[in-house]
Amino acid sequence: MTTRRELANAVRALAMDAVEAANSGHPGMPMGMADIAEVLWNDFLQFNPANPKWANRDRFVLSNGHGSMLQYALLHLTGFDLPIGQLKRFRQLHSKTAGHPEASETPGVETTTGPLGQGLANAVGFALAEKVLAAHFNRPGHEVVDHHTYVFLGDGCLMEGISHEVASLAGTWKLGKLVAVYDDNGISIDGEVHGWFTDNTPERFEAYGWNVIRGVDGHDAAAIAAALKAATSQSEKPTLICAKTIIGFGAPHKQGKEESHGAALGKDEVAAARDELDWHSAPFEIPAEIYAGWDHRKAGIEAEQAWHDALAKYTAAFPELAAEFNRRMSGELPADWPAKSQAFVDKLQADGPTIASRKASQMSIEAFAPLLPELIGGSADLAGSNLTKWKGSVDAGNGHDPNGNYVYYGVREFGMTAIANGVALHGGFIPYDATFLVFSDYARNAVRMSALIPAHAIHVYTHDSIGLGEDGPTHQPVEHLASLRYIPNNQVWRPCDAVESAVSWKAAIERKGAPACLVFSRQNLKHQQRSGQQVADISRGAYVLSDPLDTKFKAILIATGSEVELAMEAARALAQQGIAARVVSMPCTEVFDAQPLEYREGVLPGWCRARVAVEAATADFWCKYVGLDGEVVGMTTFGASAPAPQLFEHFGFTVAHVVDAVKRVIR
Repeated sequence: MTTRRELANAVRALAMDAVEAANSGHPGMPMGMADIAEVLWNDFLQFNPANPKWANRDRFVLSNGHGSMLQYALLHLTGFDLPIGQLKRFRQLHSKTAGHPEASETPGVETTTGPLGQGLANAVGFALAEKVLAAHFNRPGHEVVDHHTYVFLGDGCLMEGISHEVASLAGTWKLGKLVAVYDDNGISIDGEVHGWFTDNTPERFEAYGWNVIRGVDGHDAAAIAAALKAATSQSEKPTLICAKTIIGFGAPHKQGKEESHGAALGKDEVAAARDELDWHSAPFEIPAEIYAGWDHRKAGIEAEQAWHDALAKYTAAFPELAAEFNRRMSGELPADWPAKSQAFVDKLQADGPTIASRKASQMSIEAFAPLLPELIGGSADLAGSNLTKWKGSVDAGNGHDPNGNYVYYGVREFGMTAIANGVALHGGFIPYDATFLVFSDYARNAVRMSALIPAHAIHVYTHDSIGLGEDGPTHQPVEHLASLRYIPNNQVWRPCDAVESAVSWKAAIERKGAPACLVFSRQNLKHQQRSGQQVADISRGAYVLSDPLDTKFKAILIATGSEVELAMEAARALAQQGIAARVVSMPCTEVFDAQPLEYREGVLPGWCRARVAVEAATADFWCKYVGLDGEVVGMTTFGASAPAPQLFEHFGFTVAHVVDAVKRVIR
C-alpha cells in the first residue's frame, strides 16, 4: 500500500525535477511543506479538479508563492488540467507554470501570489467574503455557503508589515474558517533568520485573537492531521498552525540550509535526494499507484454534486434567494442595472449640482448600492472624509448581519487593499476600499496586484491634489496619479464634476474582472453643461466638452478633475482675445487610449499640435498628449501648506497662466 510519505515524495520529486529543468526556482519550500500539503489536500481540502470555480470549494492560497512548484505538483497530481508537460516547462514563456502562481494562467490557482504577505491578506479577504456571504444567504438547515480558506505562509510573509495589518483584522472579525499554516523552517535567502526575525510568533497571533496550535512536527502526518482537525473543529477564531519543518527535506547536503531555498539543487544533490527519499523514478515520471493515491477527480465530483443537491433543496425553499445567489456568484449585474444607473447619471446632468466630487461619489454610492447588494466597501479610518458610507451601510465585520455591507478597516491601507482583492476573487461581491490619494502609496503594490491578478476591486481615493489645502505637502498628492496610471490594466478616473463622478462609478462597477481607481476632490467642483451625446462620451475616457461656435479652433486644452473648470475659464478668456480653443475633458486616459483611432482623432486631431494640458499633478505624464510642441500646466515640486485658493495661484493654476501657455504654443 502506498504510504503518506511516498505520496509526499512525489511532490518533492516534481519540485526538484522542475526547478532543475528550468535551472531556476525554489525547491526548498515545496520539499519542506510536502508532508503538510499531502495531509491537507488528501484529507481536508474540498475541491473539484473538473470545476476549479465550484462556488462552495475550499480556497487554498500559497502566500509563500516562491514555492510555486508545491502548488503545481498538487494541482497536477490531484487531477486538474495541468498536464506533466506544463511542469516540464516550469518558468518558461507561455507555460501555465509561471515562477509564482498566477490565477489568470493556471486552473486551480485562486490568487496570484509572490509579493510576500499579500497571499495571507487575500486569504483574509476570502474568509471575510465567505462569512458575510453566508450571513446574506444561509438559512436554518440550509448552509449553501460553508467552506474554509487555507493559506500556507513562511517567515518572509510574517516579516512583512501587511501580515500584522490583516492578521489583526482577521482576529477582530473572528474569521473562524481561516486556517493558516506557518512553515517555520528558520531559513530565508540570507540564511538562518534568528539574526533578523526573533518574534514570538505564537504569542503575537494569540494577541490578535487567533487560535494558535504550537509545535507541530511538519513531517509527521498524524500530528499535522490532528492540528488541522483541531483548527476546523472550531469556528470562533482564525487558526495559526505553527509547523516546524526542514527546508529542502530529503536533500542530504542542502536540507536545512539557505542553499536549498532559491536555486536548483544541482544534478548530484538531486541524485542524492532520490536515494535519501527512496525515490527511483526517472525525472517527471510518477508511478501509477502514486497517481492513484492522489487522484481527487471522483471525490471532487461527488463533493460538488452533494452541494448541488443541497442547493436544489435551498432553491425549492427559497427560490428568490437562490436566484440572487446564483446571479451574484456568476458576476452578472441585475437586469435593471443599465437603465437605473443611467437614469441617475441623467438626473445629475439635469440637476447640475456644484459639489465636491467626493460628495458626488457618496451620492453615487447612495444611488447604486441599493441596486447592488454585492457592493461591499470600507475606508482606512477615513469614512467621514472619503464619504464612503451611505444611509444603508451596515457593519459587515461581525459577519452575522444579513445586511452587512460596510467594512471598518482601521488605518491599514495596504492590508485593506489586498483584502479587497481577496473579497473580489472569492466571488459574490464587488468590493471598494478608500483612503486619501496620497496614501495610495501605502497600498500601491496591492493595487498593482489588483491589475495583475486581475481582481474586480474599486479603489477610491479622495483629497486628490494641492486643493486639499492646509494639511500641506505630506498630504498633497503630486506624483500619485501618474504612478497609478502607469500600472498596466488599471483604469484611473479623475472626474471634473458630479456627472463624471457617477459615470466613473458606473464604469468601475461594469468593468468585470479588473480594477479601477476613482479619484475625487475635497473642494467643490462646478457643474458642466453637456448634451446627451457628451454625457454618453464620458464613458469613452475623454470627449470634447467645449468647441468654438462659429470658427475653427486653434488650440486644444486638455484637463481633468478640478482643472476642467480652469480650462473652460481660460477658453472663454482666449475667445475674448480672438483665440478659439477646444476644451477636452479626459477623466480616464486608459479608457481613452483604448478607443478606436477614429474616435481619438476626433477628440485630439493630429493637425492641431497647439495643445496645453492642465492638471494639478505631475506634469511629465501629459507629454504624450501635448507632444513636443505643446505645454503642460502641472506640478513640478511638492505642494505647500496654505488655503487651497492661494496654493492654486501660487503654483500657476490660474486663467492668466493657462492663457499665456496657449499663446506660446500657437506661435
